Amino acid sequence: MPVAPLPSSAELLAAARVVSLPMVTRFRGIRTREAVLLEGPEGWSEFSPFVEYGDAEAATWLRAAIDFGWRPQPAPQRTEIPVNATVPALPASEVAALLTRYPGCRTAKVKVAEPGQGLADDVARVRAVREAMGPAGRIRVDANGLWNVDEAEHAIHALAECDLEYVEQPCASVAELAEIRRRVKHMGVPIAADESVRKAADPLEVARAGAADILVIKAQPLGGIRAALEIIASAGLPAVVSSAIDTSVGLAMGARLAACMPELEYDCGLATAALLAADITDERMLPVAGTVPVHRVAPSPALLEQHAADADRRAWWLARLERCYGLLGASPGR
Repeated sequence: MPVAPLPSSAELLAAARVVSLPMVTRFRGIRTREAVLLEGPEGWSEFSPFVEYGDAEAATWLRAAIDFGWRPQPAPQRTEIPVNATVPALPASEVAALLTRYPGCRTAKVKVAEPGQGLADDVARVRAVREAMGPAGRIRVDANGLWNVDEAEHAIHALAECDLEYVEQPCASVAELAEIRRRVKHMGVPIAADESVRKAADPLEVARAGAADILVIKAQPLGGIRAALEIIASAGLPAVVSSAIDTSVGLAMGARLAACMPELEYDCGLATAALLAADITDERMLPVAGTVPVHRVAPSPALLEQHAADADRRAWWLARLERCYGLLGASPGR
């Protein structure tokens, strides 16, 4: 079957639907999630780099969106994906209520190192998750690289009582990750790398440096499913597929990536639609019995209209899309 031609910039701009979705709680400092939805011959796709990202970084997200919407994808090896709950930097008193949005999930990822909060807040939050999930629940924490090595070591010791599955991106640099991994190895707490993979000029450096036990992989920031699978294969480390607070269209891309992986050792961070107060489809990628399905998601025309961004935000996103397309060169696909 012939491969559909890649879209021109004009085609993308004409078809783009820009949406703005309210969130149930603040996450990464935002209360509204914006995204551009694109329909290609393979189905709907999403371009949604966070607004603070520069064009060079955001262009890789556009590469992924075009790949998913315009190119056939690798064959999936599973039809549903086990997923984790995501707990923002909430007060401990609000944790139990939030976890009810993730029915059947046996794993929780907890945000820590939130600016303006302290380690005591993190410990209280993680303890609340442990209490809500019971001894069989799995807890991983994510510092987004905001600790230095000494702070990370102190925090991991303080949180270890809650039986951590792993600590995600405790420090910013690869060298720091390698050092903290060395310091806590005796504790049996694995170190996972996220930003050191998806924001790195060389996403394999962290693996070569022995700086992580696990990779956190996101389809959009890495340029699409095929590109992400190549990184996983080359790194030779276990991988956890995660999302970036995508709409259900973007989450479907992540689920397809997880479905194509030869091994899926960890629950995936693909249930973040539960953090959105609204979505663009009636068939939301919400967890059921701790899993999400592997399938394409098509938005509802009525919901696209209801949650359309205002004229200023639409213009901002379309200008960004056009700039990013220009950075992809003559061949937007890999």
